Amino acid sequence: MELALASAIGVLGAIGIYLLLRARTFDVILGMTFLSYATNLLIFAGGRLVTGKAPVLREGIDSDLGNYTDPLPQALVLTAIVIAFAMTAVSIVLAMRSRSDNHSDHVDAHEEAQDTAPADTAPGREGGA
Repeated sequence: MELALASAIGVLGAIGIYLLLRARTFDVILGMTFLSYATNLLIFAGGRLVTGKAPVLREGIDSDLGNYTDPLPQALVLTAIVIAFAMTAVSIVLAMRSRSDNHSDHVDAHEEAQDTAPADTAPGREGGA
């Protein structure tokens, strides 16, 4: 279980970093989302991976801490999910506004420069053939 979770965290983190380094706004937003997923899994994994254990104390169950799981990582992850959803929604709205204003989805609102110049205006030439 731990190996699968560690692998998932690594894959989500790698995908997130790759997408953050792209030059398109939608890719950057997806990268932030994947990084937030990886961070949530990391926080969740830090709180001990147990199944079938209650996060709250109950009457009739021994008060030994081995019978319970830590509720703090669960609460932190739940809060982080809500914050990440709101952050993603705001980022999408800003990206859509930037695209409509600049007619480009490039991060800095400039397309890559085209290095193909016509043969007549190439450096070192005076004019036509």
